[in-house]
Amino acid sequence: MSRKTIITGTLILTAANLITKLMGFFYRVFMSNTIGAEGIGLYQLIMPIYILTWSITSAGFTTTISRLSAQENVLGQSGNIGRIVKQSIMLSLMVSIIVSGCLFLFADNIALFVLKDGRAALSLRLLSFAIPFMATGSCLRGFFLGLQNAMVPAFSQVLEQAVRILTIYLLAGIFVPMGLTYACCAAVAGIVLGEFLSFAFVFVSYLRFKRRKKMIKRPTLSSYAACNMILAMALPLSATKIAASLLSTAENILIPRQLQLYGQNAKEALISYGELTGMALPLILLPSACLMAASVSLVPEISEACAVKQNQRISRTVSVTFLFTFIVGIGAASLFAVFPREICYIVYNRQGLGELLFPLAFLCPFLYAQTTMHGLLNGMGEQMFLFQNNLISSVITIMGIWFFMPLYGIPAFLISWAAGMAYSVGSCLRKLYIRTGVFPDLADCFLKPLLAGAASGLLIRYIIRISTPSKLLFFLSLTAMGLLYLFFLMMLGCFSKENMTAFFGKQKKKT
Repeated sequence: MSRKTIITGTLILTAANLITKLMGFFYRVFMSNTIGAEGIGLYQLIMPIYILTWSITSAGFTTTISRLSAQENVLGQSGNIGRIVKQSIMLSLMVSIIVSGCLFLFADNIALFVLKDGRAALSLRLLSFAIPFMATGSCLRGFFLGLQNAMVPAFSQVLEQAVRILTIYLLAGIFVPMGLTYACCAAVAGIVLGEFLSFAFVFVSYLRFKRRKKMIKRPTLSSYAACNMILAMALPLSATKIAASLLSTAENILIPRQLQLYGQNAKEALISYGELTGMALPLILLPSACLMAASVSLVPEISEACAVKQNQRISRTVSVTFLFTFIVGIGAASLFAVFPREICYIVYNRQGLGELLFPLAFLCPFLYAQTTMHGLLNGMGEQMFLFQNNLISSVITIMGIWFFMPLYGIPAFLISWAAGMAYSVGSCLRKLYIRTGVFPDLADCFLKPLLAGAASGLLIRYIIRISTPSKLLFFLSLTAMGLLYLFFLMMLGCFSKENMTAFFGKQKKKT
């Protein structure tokens, strides 16, 4: 696989992620104006359950199929790829039907005893219909990602988000006047319809791809051997995702409760929770779209390199990933730290939300580094390490929420979350150094981006102070800061010829 193929796939996925996140902002802004922060808080209570069902039925299979498809493709075994995909779909579909049935039957109990809000029951029951489509579609997306065909997963992602937005836009006028319970149902209906149409698209694309590429080679793997390969990889991956989702669910359920112990009433706690997880956090995650795409592309890339034992290729990929990650992370942190109120004013028309966005800005480098490092380690087969890493990181965060949030409120959550991420990133850096001997270059990855971010931020901040405030001015200022940041990085030599050759250069040969 050439470096050009990896970059092309990453760019396609990045574009899709950026489009879906921007569409998601329209979705969030529309929801905040339609159902308010309390309604978003109720919707956010349901989301951890949705993510948990995805972790159980889909997450492990997506990465597994991506890795195994890349591995068999480089060995020329197209027949094995087809068998792996079929076996994975059968396994994930069986699990998804069980999970879907449990969610439908026990929706009332989950809403009352887990989420502590009975209004969520109807939405949970509706959500159960999306799970089989989500699981099967995820398997097929893993196949395309493993073969570095990013266009199909990218388009399905955009299609899914577009359907969600269109659904709530059409249903809001009918369901919102009926109360928050039905307003959330309108949003969940968008999820169900989006998952179904996304699955339909990738399924048709898969059939056309097989027919066009004539993937009829006889498999060398038996069904039993393929099943064992899938489970050996998918079970630890799924366990990692499930544990992370359960702990994340615990965090999200605890936050509103601990805010009540801090002194807020139930409505105020749900509003604060909605502002944090439904409005401020999506802003912080927007620039990470390119890194999420890179993380997905890194899994088959590293898997192929490991399969043919190309250690130099692995080291070069890790080194370039470090540079790319910290440039984006520190640049985003600088932007959010310098313009928190302006960004919230542009997006939500609420400058006060900037007080919550400002401390979140300093978490960007840790949050983004987690994303790409997990992609690298997944490609190297370090699923058990990632399981332990995520477990300890989440326990650190939950302990901070449990013990300190009743005393200090939201700041206690932010500090405990930062501590958990710092541990996670530090241990991932150590593991990658042990495996590859590569460590981030302190000058290129940290010092130069910090100087560029500070210089561009201070310069644009001064221009805003001497100008007449407006949304257009703020938007142009944010754009100018991004361009200045890149310019200062070039002047500081961060984009050296050696770095660019490593990033854009092609492999000399394909094994």
